[in-house]
Amino acid sequence: MAFWLVKSEPEAFSWAQQVQNGVEPWTGVRNYQARNNLSAMKNGDLAFFYHSVSEKRIVGVVQVVREAYPDPTADDPRWVCVDVKVMGALTRPVSLAEIKADPALADMALLKQSRLSVAPVTEEEFRHLTQIGEWVRLS
Repeated sequence: MAFWLVKSEPEAFSWAQQVQNGVEPWTGVRNYQARNNLSAMKNGDLAFFYHSVSEKRIVGVVQVVREAYPDPTADDPRWVCVDVKVMGALTRPVSLAEIKADPALADMALLKQSRLSVAPVTEEEFRHLTQIGEWVRLS
């Protein structure tokens, strides 16, 4: 299993909408490295749901339930999306400022490639952040 972080502007698509929808395609990615990360995702992988721009914080966890397929919002078949489902909220969302201040997260891709909308997360980073955020996993 691999771990990821996916970003969404809450004004465009929020955690509340993801929760309401349950399973949702992660569409609209138009960066080649982010696309390659989407293509690398496998069924069962977990990803942090990150509210970007206005909030800058991890708010929940989703699971990949359908691997990469052509993004229906793109005219070019090279762009892909994956389907993700809700796996639970962080009881205490973790802000970007907290992540930056935590030495255990100094090498996190979110900090090294801050503009990337889909980024890898190490297993250690995932476990650390889910503890800090008090993740409540849905059964």
